[in-house]
Amino acid sequence: MRITKKIKDEMLTILAKTYANVKSALVFRNPFELLVAVILSAQCTDKRVNVTTARLFKKADTPQEIVDMGLENLQEEIRDCGLFRNKAKNIMATCQTLVEQYGGEVPTDYEALLKLPGVGRKTANVVSSIAFGRPAIAVDTHVFRVANRLHLAVGETPLEVERGLQKAIPKAQWSAAHHWLIWHGRLICKSLRPRCGECPLAALCPSYELSVKK
Repeated sequence: MRITKKIKDEMLTILAKTYANVKSALVFRNPFELLVAVILSAQCTDKRVNVTTARLFKKADTPQEIVDMGLENLQEEIRDCGLFRNKAKNIMATCQTLVEQYGGEVPTDYEALLKLPGVGRKTANVVSSIAFGRPAIAVDTHVFRVANRLHLAVGETPLEVERGLQKAIPKAQWSAAHHWLIWHGRLICKSLRPRCGECPLAALCPSYELSVKK
């Protein structure tokens, strides 16, 4: 099946209707808490991150308080979140940068976000989109998988998929589409056992027949 612009537009219309009211599953109160939560979310479920941040932010919810906590204590607080040593190192370094260079505030500039320790394009795009209201498409494992399966954007790297989605999706919908694709990946287009029989995009999906035959 050749996926034309018309088919892509139909897919986006269906996704928009299906996931009209979805939002980030992460729990946060401000840009800093969102930034920490997204750093913690690498190879970890949002549900687990929310448990970890709820505990952490009761003890320290500003960059200075986390710096004051110290690296070893921070590691203990996020131990159940996976890759905790590396994440703690990045969060601590980021908090130090925020205190020393930005008055304890998360910078709104995208390039400044990218320079923070532990912050890649995915994290910078999430914070830019959700915290600061800028159009952005963050490519996590769900978005990468769903975009490739639907052929909305085909690529071997997250950056290739991000650029492909930017071409396929109107800029005004970038941030919303990011959530549509994430939730579709979580609920329907799962990694190991996609629920193709329940998928509202089945008739348009080029991967449907291959999935059914497995």
